Amino acid sequence: MKQIHDQEQEQFKKLFQSENVDRFEDRLKVLEVFLSTETHITADDLVTLLEKKGHRFDLEFVKSTLHLMSRYGFARVNQFDNGRVLYEHRHLGHHHDHMICTKCKKIIEFENPSLEDQQIQIAKAHGFHLLQHRMELYGICAECLKERQALLPLSIAKQGERLIIREVHGGGTARARILSMGLRIGDEIEVISNQGQGQMVIAVDVKRFIIGRGMAEKIICEPVRKG
Repeated sequence: MKQIHDQEQEQFKKLFQSENVDRFEDRLKVLEVFLSTETHITADDLVTLLEKKGHRFDLEFVKSTLHLMSRYGFARVNQFDNGRVLYEHRHLGHHHDHMICTKCKKIIEFENPSLEDQQIQIAKAHGFHLLQHRMELYGICAECLKERQALLPLSIAKQGERLIIREVHGGGTARARILSMGLRIGDEIEVISNQGQGQMVIAVDVKRFIIGRGMAEKIICEPVRKG
């Protein structure tokens, strides 16, 4: 990896000097610190890392440098479902995809050559010339899954999660209410949307249901384990 980073720095010097980019030496320092981390970072994160290395640059300068780095192919911009803008290295000839934990927000990079080949073949089968792609898989990471309760209220389930209704708290009135809606103990449901407040939407097979927050707290579910 050090060899790749050295090559990146040399190309950075040639490109930025040939384009007469201003404050070249300062921007080179930003690149060097950026390459020293292997995580996805925000512009604010990079400012903090630079300060730890003894370099004090304002946020706008760091953002403009990241913009130039992205433009010239040294960085890649990601914006996952939480809306934060994150930057990562862009090493030419290397491609990876992402798994994002919806609970702790951890980002896991993975490579799968056979999957890449399948995507190319699928594109060809549809007469589609594939130029680039981005795959993002959302779920719960292994660490968070270990902490996951065996049973949990529907209200804290994540969007896209599948669960089985196991209990309904609140006595006969609450049970009668979900029965009247068409839900049953043992139904496998999919969480369509859950913003953490207000109503949420779930589905059983091809039918959607709007569930109030209070009722969602009374419906106790078991997560469906895949694999």
